[in-house]
Amino acid sequence: MRSFAVTDEIRSYAVDHGSWRPDLVVRALQGATARLGDAAGMQIGDDQGQLLTMLTRLVGARRAVEVGTFTGYSSICVARGLAEGGSLLCCDVSEEWTEIGRRAWAAAGLADRIELRIAPALDTLRALPDAADIDLVFIDADKPGYAAYWQELVPRVRSGGLLLADNVLWGGRIADPEATDENTTALRAFNDLVASDDRVDAVVLTAFDGLTIARRR
Repeated sequence: MRSFAVTDEIRSYAVDHGSWRPDLVVRALQGATARLGDAAGMQIGDDQGQLLTMLTRLVGARRAVEVGTFTGYSSICVARGLAEGGSLLCCDVSEEWTEIGRRAWAAAGLADRIELRIAPALDTLRALPDAADIDLVFIDADKPGYAAYWQELVPRVRSGGLLLADNVLWGGRIADPEATDENTTALRAFNDLVASDDRVDAVVLTAFDGLTIARRR
């Protein structure tokens, strides 16, 4: 097995050699997010953003759902990968943070394909039609809610569709038996749930902060 520390320089090199490099809209959004202080750490990186766009295109997604929008960078990455006529439903509870995203979506010309619902995500998901017609899901929200979001979304994803969940290795604490905080405990339970779910095939990437990629059978 080969492994090495992924430095900022290596990450930048990788991003520079991808097809969807950050543009002025993304850079402005990242700047606005950085001004939020410590909360800015919740924003995904450019390398993960490129992967979101790629996966969205690989499945030919026309209908996508995001749980946890923050300031809207991941939404841009998914929306840019949607097939023509596609739509993205974003679930969040923060008017303040998502307002930053709304401005970025408009600047990127994506506002017409992104719908934002400000409400507890479970309420939004439970109100969705039961039909299995979602092509792609990205979960990046409160960790104790992951399992419940998963249970609402899996039946609504079509066969061959993807469910993605971020932060599933939680800075490595997931494998530390002495880490018993609420988030780590919730993520362990979520990871066990996914691993035992016979409705999906799943892998956990040891990249970013851990990313689950599950394909609906």
